[in-house]
Amino acid sequence: MRLALVVNPAARAGAHAGAAARAAERLRSHGVRTTIVSGGSAAESSALLRTAIEVGVDAVAVAGGDGTVALAIQQLAGTGIPLGIIPIGTGNDFAATLGLRERDVTAAADAIAGGRTRRVDLARVTRVDGTAAYFGSVLASGFDSKVNDRANAMRWPRGGSRYNIAILIEFLTLAGIPYDIEATLAGGEVERFSGDLVMATVGNGRTYGGGIPICPDADPADGLLDLVLVRPAGRLRLLRLLPRVYGGTHLTVPEVTTRRVRAVRLAATDVTAYADGDPIGALPLTIDVAPGALTVFSPESSARELFTPSG
Repeated sequence: MRLALVVNPAARAGAHAGAAARAAERLRSHGVRTTIVSGGSAAESSALLRTAIEVGVDAVAVAGGDGTVALAIQQLAGTGIPLGIIPIGTGNDFAATLGLRERDVTAAADAIAGGRTRRVDLARVTRVDGTAAYFGSVLASGFDSKVNDRANAMRWPRGGSRYNIAILIEFLTLAGIPYDIEATLAGGEVERFSGDLVMATVGNGRTYGGGIPICPDADPADGLLDLVLVRPAGRLRLLRLLPRVYGGTHLTVPEVTTRRVRAVRLAATDVTAYADGDPIGALPLTIDVAPGALTVFSPESSARELFTPSG
């Protein structure tokens, strides 16, 4: 197998680079011909990956978090070229969805070398100017995108705990945002909503922010997306809701509405959406599902089997 291993362009030295080197060594020990691809920026790494695909590789792997995975997804969607993930980033939500343990370099490399693949859906975001991008896990807008803004600006602490701190800080200025939403439901019916929301979230996967199960019932192999809307309530009530969000039991709260959708258009003023932890565009945006658009390597077993093997 000829494999291009993309290393997080923002982490070309230090622990992450060392983990990537260990992954490459492990892959080569299994007979996988591994070439490391790492540019000086995300754009340069994307260009190098496109070149590797054009020259001819059998598979691609990434060593990093959700942002590095998203970089590869843009190039691999619809190609059938399988993607492997070495989950060593700050947020590893898409890897967790696939049953990969965070920072377990050996197990992740072995899953790639084992050759077991599955097909999963992606979500496609279309902007007003007609440009499009894919994401694998969750798109956040409203309160949770503001949390992402704050968390990404924080230098300390690292890891998922910074999202917890950012959530608590954003509560100080929490307010409803006027939204207009048009959703195409699983059965093809169209449903519209206009009014204030705290946040509007679209999930292909279950978690974001380093493991928060905002869309706990999402299945990235069912051909649908999960839409989660949260209406305003008092700060104290929303603060009490947080433990239920972390436990994935918030969907039964009266202020929370969920829908299984094929597509949804989110519109609001001065709101930037985040997908897989990075900004993807200002609202309005249209998000639709791309069924089976990505082939992924997966471990032989995981805590929860979500998918059917692709063959």
